[in-house]
Amino acid sequence: MKCRTILLVEDNQAHVRLIREAFRESQLLHETIAVKDGIEAMAYLRREGQYADVLLPDAILLDLNLPRKDGREVLAELKSDPTLRHIPVLVLTTSSNEQDVRDSYDLHANCYIKKPQNLRQLLSIVDRIQQFWLETVTLPSDRIDRAI
Repeated sequence: MKCRTILLVEDNQAHVRLIREAFRESQLLHETIAVKDGIEAMAYLRREGQYADVLLPDAILLDLNLPRKDGREVLAELKSDPTLRHIPVLVLTTSSNEQDVRDSYDLHANCYIKKPQNLRQLLSIVDRIQQFWLETVTLPSDRIDRAI
């Protein structure tokens, strides 16, 4: 089975730990990379500085409310970039605001998920994300194009 890479863009370290733990519960061969804000996310995706040698992720879990550059800005930038726009972006946020949902889809998010209030629900959501986005759907398999 191919190792999948997930980029988690999340400033709340407690959420990072919980999401990583939920992915660890799975049998999926994966690596979860966490960055804490939108500027760091774009540096990672553009392979700048300390991220010069990374492969691009198979999927991105993106919080909307981030410091320095929010998730909406990140989404707009990466979906307008021909080398990045094919990467599935799953908005995972605490906001249930209808305008945030609409804006995310207008910016070409692949899905919008409201963060649950308890660990059991989070485990269930991460399991569904894994099953659908990392095991069921066909993602681009040629990382050469994604590593340029």
